[in-house]
Amino acid sequence: MSFTGKYEVESEKNYEEFLKCLGLSGDTIEKYRHFKTITEVVQDGNNFTWINTYPGGHTVTNKFTIGKESEMETMGGKKFKATVQMEGSKIVANFPNYQQTSEIVGGKLVEISTSGGVTYERVSKKLS
Repeated sequence: MSFTGKYEVESEKNYEEFLKCLGLSGDTIEKYRHFKTITEVVQDGNNFTWINTYPGGHTVTNKFTIGKESEMETMGGKKFKATVQMEGSKIVANFPNYQQTSEIVGGKLVEISTSGGVTYERVSKKLS
C-alpha cells in the first residue's frame, strides 16, 4: 500500500511522557499539545519525501530511499545519517534518541515511536 497522502493527527497516546524522554521542556510540550501536526508523504517506489509541519509553521522535510543511507533531520533540527528499512508493510527508522515505525492501517497513518521504555503512538487521518 502506498503511503502517499496528506495526514492530520487524529489521536495520540503517551505524548507527554515520550517528549519528556526526548528532553523537551514543559513549555515546549505544552506548545505542541494542541497542535495538529500535518504529515505529507510522497512515495515513488522506494523513494520517499516525508514532510512534517509543526507549530509556528516549522517544517521538517526528510528524503530517503529504503535501504540506502540518507541524511535526516529531527524535529529539533539535529541532522544525522540513517538507513530507513521496510519490514513487511512498515517503515522503520532509527533516530538518535528513538526508533519509529510507520504504517498505513485502515487508510490511516500510524506512527509508533519508542524511547527509554516509553511508546508513543500517533494516528493521523488522511486529508488527501
